[in-house]
Amino acid sequence: MPIRHSTDSHRATKRHGLGPVMVDLQGEALTGEERELLRHPAVGGVILFSRNFSSPEQLEELVREIHALREPGLLVAVDQEGGRVQRFREGFSLLPPVRRFGELYDRAPEAAREAARLAGWLMASELRAVGVDFSFAPVLDLDRGVSGVIGDRAFHSDPKVVARLARAWLAGMREAGMAATGKHFPGHGAVVADSHVDVPVDERSFETILAEDAAPFARLADNALAAVMTAHVIYRNVDRLPATFSRFWIEEVLRGRLGFQGAVFSDDLGMAGAAVAGDILARAEAALAAGCDMILVCNDPEGAGMVVEKLRWPDTPLSHLRLARMHGRPAPARQELLAAPQWKKAVEKMARFTGNGEEGMLFQEPCQ
Repeated sequence: MPIRHSTDSHRATKRHGLGPVMVDLQGEALTGEERELLRHPAVGGVILFSRNFSSPEQLEELVREIHALREPGLLVAVDQEGGRVQRFREGFSLLPPVRRFGELYDRAPEAAREAARLAGWLMASELRAVGVDFSFAPVLDLDRGVSGVIGDRAFHSDPKVVARLARAWLAGMREAGMAATGKHFPGHGAVVADSHVDVPVDERSFETILAEDAAPFARLADNALAAVMTAHVIYRNVDRLPATFSRFWIEEVLRGRLGFQGAVFSDDLGMAGAAVAGDILARAEAALAAGCDMILVCNDPEGAGMVVEKLRWPDTPLSHLRLARMHGRPAPARQELLAAPQWKKAVEKMARFTGNGEEGMLFQEPCQ
């Protein structure tokens, strides 16, 4: 739908900050309609997918053009976890699923932490070299052996191990100039249903969820974690709404009990797990009312156009500050990175991360 830029006072207050909507793109270059959409004050970010990528050079030009559209620049994000969720592959280092670090941890904890740190640094440094602000990573869900959509995307089944490995991963991201987003709060690993295509319901008690699945989020709620993404899961014994639309989970638990001060992103509001909140505009309004700072509207150009045109949102200075932290910090250009000994060492070690027992030797620190 055509985008009209309102000039009323409500809109005018937003023009110098980031709006609360993150949208996607259809191809490898911006269309005229997409440029118009991204200039709308309700938009604050862009999430990229595999369809938006053909080469690092093309990607860098696309990101440069997105950033040039607005001041402050729109946030540019991607899902670049490693394993089966890695949108950019050709020309980027292939990363193992993070479960591999958990498997190594059971044999060699220090080696596993170093491997996780190195993987976080490698992922983040390659994205920052082409201008991408951040990846929605790492996954903090527990690997309970029941969720196919989580599975090997989780570090481990033990929340303490997940927190230790994730903290190492975050340290690598931070070294590369990238803020981290933990997902999916308060935990997606205990339900069989996939929230992309169904409405998962978790029947466990609040006390169990808080003590187990939410524990990695609690351990990382300090400044190590800049953002959290919510789960489209209904925790029936806690709230009738999925966490994305629940003020109890976001405001009372995440911000109140856990003391989290970073940004809160919704998962994609186009997913089936979000449908209980109504149409796409109702979902957007409900997620923001529950405490999300930014909402994702993906794979629905008409819906995205309707949301940014009709959405009314509170002008919250704290949200602007939280989202501003997600901008990537200055980083070496791609050619400089590829020539760096640190990058070459990291690529070699990740490529040899084969799962046949040699990883522990690869990541052990030499004896002093």
